[in-house]
Amino acid sequence: MNLVVCVSKYYGNTLKVGQAIASALDAEIKKPNEISDVSEYSLIGFGSGIYFAKHDPSLLEFVDKLPKTDKKAFIFSTRGRNTLFEKTYHKPLREKLNQKGYSIIGEFSCRAFSDYYKIFKLFGGVNKGHPNKEEIEKAKTFALQILNK
Repeated sequence: MNLVVCVSKYYGNTLKVGQAIASALDAEIKKPNEISDVSEYSLIGFGSGIYFAKHDPSLLEFVDKLPKTDKKAFIFSTRGRNTLFEKTYHKPLREKLNQKGYSIIGEFSCRAFSDYYKIFKLFGGVNKGHPNKEEIEKAKTFALQILNK
């Protein structure tokens, strides 16, 4: 069985991406507070929006509480900023998962509408219409690719 752990706030953008990935993987999708045990899952995805250059604190806290393992995992996110810092955004979560023994087999990120920062609100937000159909399809393709790893 596969699991997608997803934190999605404000506009549901990360949930859309998480649902696309979960559908392609035939996986359950749950919030961190809905999970008590991950031992039954062979592949686990961890994702949220990016806030202040890292994943949501509730997701990071959830990973901190996980037992050591040798499971496969992947990381995903939605973000307001461009891809220049994408790998940097995933670094805190990636490091936590590696410390727990997870083998990271893939990472995915795409743009999403954001008006989280005050400056963005002045302009009506950034990345309107994202994630779009193309990005959702890319999320599904990503999921199918990691199934073969």
